[in-house]
Amino acid sequence: MSTALIVLAAGKGTRMNSDQPKVLHRIAGAPMLWHALRAGAALEPERTVVVGGHGFDAVAEAARDYDPDLSVVEQAEQLGTGHAVRIALPALEGFEGDVVVLYGDTPFISPDTLEAMRAARATHDVVVLGFEAADPARYGRLVIDGDDLIKIVEFKDATDEERDITLCNSGVIAADKGLLAEMLTKVGNDNASGEYYLTDVPGLARTEGRSATVVRCPEAETLGVNSRTDLAFAEAAFQAAARAELLDLGVTLQAPETVHLAWDTVVGRDAEIEPNVVFGPGVTVESGARIRAFSHLEGCHVSRGAIVGPYARLRPGAELAEDVHVGNFVEVKNAVLHEGVKANHLTYIGDAEIGEKTNIGAGTITCNYDGVFKHRTVIGKRAFIGSDTMLVAPVTIGDGAMTGSGSTITSDVPAGALAIARGKQETKPGLAEKLMNMLRAKKAKQKANA
Repeated sequence: MSTALIVLAAGKGTRMNSDQPKVLHRIAGAPMLWHALRAGAALEPERTVVVGGHGFDAVAEAARDYDPDLSVVEQAEQLGTGHAVRIALPALEGFEGDVVVLYGDTPFISPDTLEAMRAARATHDVVVLGFEAADPARYGRLVIDGDDLIKIVEFKDATDEERDITLCNSGVIAADKGLLAEMLTKVGNDNASGEYYLTDVPGLARTEGRSATVVRCPEAETLGVNSRTDLAFAEAAFQAAARAELLDLGVTLQAPETVHLAWDTVVGRDAEIEPNVVFGPGVTVESGARIRAFSHLEGCHVSRGAIVGPYARLRPGAELAEDVHVGNFVEVKNAVLHEGVKANHLTYIGDAEIGEKTNIGAGTITCNYDGVFKHRTVIGKRAFIGSDTMLVAPVTIGDGAMTGSGSTITSDVPAGALAIARGKQETKPGLAEKLMNMLRAKKAKQKANA
């Protein structure tokens, strides 16, 4: 059976106290909306529709950044979840199959849970995702009889007896597209909020002789983010789960609670991550690599046997081949370091390609930016770049070439050549002592006159 996703992302999120749409607040470096879309992707949907509202343009842009092929529709007036799904259905014209409704502010629904819902659709017309709540609070309640879902009751509309139920509604629902569309035409807004509730669909389906059931999941999967406190809790929950997964996969985390992972971090088995390492989005670390303490990585690839840090920064486009060493206070951006390159101290490598076995001395800078354009530095194999070398791009250093320490290199250096570009040193005997005596006398005079 084909599947389509509808992801509801129209809410303003008043309790976030933010100018930004709620679903664009980030967890592990990615908008909450992306987490919801990734969860739904486990179903390999044929179509995906995102319903935006508050901050529609920004939500639409973020959705298309995740998947350019999805559809985005606007719910200009927020009249409830049923209204939102009704608006989304025309974007599924021509589609036949099941529709699964997810929420952009509920980022942790698991693939296993969605697969269980799909399996339940084989025997029931409508499937709702529920959970046993430790504190049911103001969640909607699921009224069941055995495996049958009788109805969903919103807290504000529930009786005292219904409020005693602990089986709660996550809001996630799956049904055949045709049935869902038919039931939504019958949903009214005669309730405490004057809204069109998607939660009315199971009860209406039952009045038409259709069946409804509940699939249960852990409460943690249904965490909705409605405030900054919720956002912080969600971040902590993501980090704890991601760290545990890496440990299970054979990654060494010396101090797991200090390592911050992104939503898409990939680390191979037998890699070692020291304390206080931060991964931004887009990082892959291969097996056997070592990321040392207090390093920050984003948008980069670290190959087997490489060592990064401590106190190193890898920025987007950094590509480290096998056995590369990038040491303390070294920054790499949009640069390829081939096998065995060493840059161990106090260096900036940007917009560059460094050949295998080359050594980059302390204090080296690729001067890549002229204020308007970025320019590229190319260094060949087994070159030796002396400490405190300024490489003014565009410039090429040949295989086996050397630069003298303290040089400013503005022209290409042929293979095997030594380039030295320094100002001539002049030594003035006794002048240091005379100068210091003069300055001390001046300071004493200023102090006396103060």
